[in-house]
Amino acid sequence: MRIFVAPEALAKGELRISGDEHHYLGRVRRARVGDPVEIVDGHGRRAAATIVKIGDETIVDVAEPETIVGKPPHLRALVPLIKGDRMDVCIEKLVEVGVDSIVVWPAARSVARLDDSRRDGRLAKYRAAVQAAARQCGRAQVPDVTHASDLAAAIASLPPGKRVVLDPSADVPLVVEDALDVTIASGPEGGLTPDELERLVAAGFVAVGLGPRVLRAETAPTIAVALIRHASRS
Repeated sequence: MRIFVAPEALAKGELRISGDEHHYLGRVRRARVGDPVEIVDGHGRRAAATIVKIGDETIVDVAEPETIVGKPPHLRALVPLIKGDRMDVCIEKLVEVGVDSIVVWPAARSVARLDDSRRDGRLAKYRAAVQAAARQCGRAQVPDVTHASDLAAAIASLPPGKRVVLDPSADVPLVVEDALDVTIASGPEGGLTPDELERLVAAGFVAVGLGPRVLRAETAPTIAVALIRHASRS
């Protein structure tokens, strides 16, 4: 069982857990006194703990926290808005395969749209999905999710590093050897427009392919992150 707490709350000793995480332990996981729990702060620190009391809140005894240092590169995905539940699937799978941050942006051919009145609520939903996915796959660090108003804003927010854009027509393979920071841009259901591709290439993105088939919008970035993470293990 894994519980998320605020970074300032993660310390050796007694910890009182309330709210959603208390509900998760008691109602969802049916936890009991004596059960082991892993406490994580979502920023790369975790600690083993044991439940000592369950009532209106859960009290755990926390061991000395440790910091989990992620292996480079830092992986960032520029993901266009995708229609329906496929966006949730894309975000969840990106977390599972090892993305570090996600930037959502409105591509010209995106079927889904996100106006200002719905943006905060949708981002909150995405962030909840990210935390749930991190809990399920055992990550101590929860990737961040941000929104860019357009492609120019998404590009402007990027730090230096390796940049690739997934293009089904490209013959260049995905290779990011020795990179410490990698940004992967992908297209929506209808693909990126020629203008979007030109903007990305002008910003230093290299067009790369993932094989002979056209992958779905939610599949392509997930495959790319998985390939990079696998290569970085060697």
